[in-house]
Amino acid sequence: MPSDLIKIGEKEIVLIGTAHVSKTSVEEVREAIETRRPEVVAIELCKNRYDVLKNPKAWQQTDIIKVIREKKASFLFANLVMASFQRRIGEKFGIKPGQEMKVAIEVAEKLGVPVALIDRPIQTTLQRAWRNLTFIERIKLIWTSLISIFAVDDLEEDTIEKLKEKDVLSAAVDEIARAAPTIKKVLIDERDTYMANKIAELEENKILAVIGAGHMQGIKEQLASPASDNRELEDVPAKKRGFWKWLIPLAIFFFVLAGFFFGGPKQGYEVLKWWLVCNAVFAALGAMVALAHPITILVAGLASPITSLNPTLAAGWFAGLSEAYLKKPTVADFESVQDDISSIKGFWKNPITRILMVVVFANLGSAIGAIVAMPILTRIIISG
Repeated sequence: MPSDLIKIGEKEIVLIGTAHVSKTSVEEVREAIETRRPEVVAIELCKNRYDVLKNPKAWQQTDIIKVIREKKASFLFANLVMASFQRRIGEKFGIKPGQEMKVAIEVAEKLGVPVALIDRPIQTTLQRAWRNLTFIERIKLIWTSLISIFAVDDLEEDTIEKLKEKDVLSAAVDEIARAAPTIKKVLIDERDTYMANKIAELEENKILAVIGAGHMQGIKEQLASPASDNRELEDVPAKKRGFWKWLIPLAIFFFVLAGFFFGGPKQGYEVLKWWLVCNAVFAALGAMVALAHPITILVAGLASPITSLNPTLAAGWFAGLSEAYLKKPTVADFESVQDDISSIKGFWKNPITRILMVVVFANLGSAIGAIVAMPILTRIIISG
């Protein structure tokens, strides 16, 4: 397990790098705390993740309808996909994800050592990442995340342990940077800075920090020249309301107007027909992929042509609310979701994850429908 001792003035900071689903990481964290006896144990957790670790059943209190209304379904779905990936690795090698953090907390409490939470709130991180992604990057992220669930069975235990080796990890981080620079910046670089600042702000002089191995090098560099504070990194960017979001509504208005003006009522109605068909069909297909209720599929199809003309609305929200009202998730569904996300089949089986998939896939289908419609409408205008 990689570790480093850093001295800043009177402070001695020991960084312990772990793989979050590693058996050896758990025991090495325990041994490090018991041997070094720090004045404070800093851990790579935010308050929300800490609460979930201490109380795994907190998930059962989630109001799924409130999640959809507050437009957080995509974030929750992304969270579950990541949790599924870690959980399946953990089950394969007989360890719970985040167990090394739990052990760090337990050992610290046993020794009477305070625990400091140094990571940025997960909701802030996800929102900053999502709102800085382009549409294409968002599709790539969703697709890659889903594919990653299938990749678990190909991993061997020595592969997990190699994740803690500096050279392998650096290569992995560089790969992320090439494929998705925004994700790497928000999920890794920003959090390196944030956690380094949190560590530097601790009053204790003998600090032991338990962090993911992927953050080791970045935090070391940031501790050498810490930023002033974390206020900028805690801000959630405002939703992009630029002119580009109105391009599709304006383009449709132009196509319909051009159809009626240049080709007469017949061509104008043809333009409208194909706009409605493309949007409705693809949004409905998205809901079908998520195995939505037939009424929800109809709702997605009816809502899509309208919501596509208004950037403040989304077909998936209406479809998700429909599915939530029709399925009415029970307490048992919330209790079983942690087990169900361990398999691909479970994602479709559990009403909670299915509702989230309805939101994501209906929105994705609606967006694809709008893109597909454009060349069709252009051909109608030109041929007319």
